[in-house]
Amino acid sequence: MFVQYKQRIANEKINRLKDGYSAYAESEELIRLMKRRIQANNLTIYEDHTDIGSWFIPQDRSG
Repeated sequence: MFVQYKQRIANEKINRLKDGYSAYAESEELIRLMKRRIQANNLTIYEDHTDIGSWFIPQDRSG
């Protein structure tokens, strides 16, 4: 049950990144899921990793 919930949250955060918005994840499992989806979708993302979580920030493709 929890795995499906975290996968759904990861998918929602990836959709936000695709729309140009930043996303935050604080659990290592959610960070891992997001990194996997970012790579699978070929998204150009800057990751700001802190002691309490990671910010995923979409990069402007126009230069």
